[in-house]
Amino acid sequence: MPLGFRQTEILDIADRDGKVTVEGLATHFGVTLQTIRRDLSELDQAGLLNRVHGGAMPASGTNNFAYEDRRALQTEAKDRIARACAAAIPNDCSVFLNIGTSTEAVAERLRQHENLLVITNNLNVANILSKSAGIEIFVTGGTLRRADGGLVGPLAVDTIKNFKFDYAVIGCSAIDLDGDVLDFDVQEVGVSQAIVARSRTTYLVADHTKFERTAPARICSLEDVDGFFTDRKLDKSLAAQCAAWGVDLHFSE
Repeated sequence: MPLGFRQTEILDIADRDGKVTVEGLATHFGVTLQTIRRDLSELDQAGLLNRVHGGAMPASGTNNFAYEDRRALQTEAKDRIARACAAAIPNDCSVFLNIGTSTEAVAERLRQHENLLVITNNLNVANILSKSAGIEIFVTGGTLRRADGGLVGPLAVDTIKNFKFDYAVIGCSAIDLDGDVLDFDVQEVGVSQAIVARSRTTYLVADHTKFERTAPARICSLEDVDGFFTDRKLDKSLAAQCAAWGVDLHFSE
């Protein structure tokens, strides 16, 4: 369903706080309790929130948010993360950018780089970079996922295996507190695993809400990435584990 401004902000608040209440939202927006209950019911029916007594909680499970809804979430945090990640990528190198709204934000921040070879299985990334004269773009083959412009499946994996790139920037749908990096689409997970295997340096970009969700398919562990760009500090035990793994943590609060 198309989301209104208020419903988009409700999702942001739910992702940030882990729960929303009818009374709190009514006060925040200056609308009636009935209006908020209707918003929450519609978001629940769309699978974007789970209604609970007096409010709602972020949805989790086996289905991801729709692409347009994900684009509207955590936009400022994604841009801060993207700016920091792009700054860590030099000119004169090869970069893989995979599927996701966070990697698309990185693509926006790479537009002024020079002499880059960007390989991607994301048609949105290709379009973002298409007018940048200093960037050569190679798009993998694969099965087109119309919902978000992603290319997945065996052909995408086979294409990736023909490369060895300097940097890879990957996103995800969820991160467990044990450091497992997760996603929803098994075909996309296979592509992401191939990307990590063919990269000299792998960066993960994900905002803090990914720790508040779960997904069924495992891409890798944070142990397998070189740098993690996010917008809030990690749980102390996970931060200590990342230090032991040698993962560079970058916080863009």
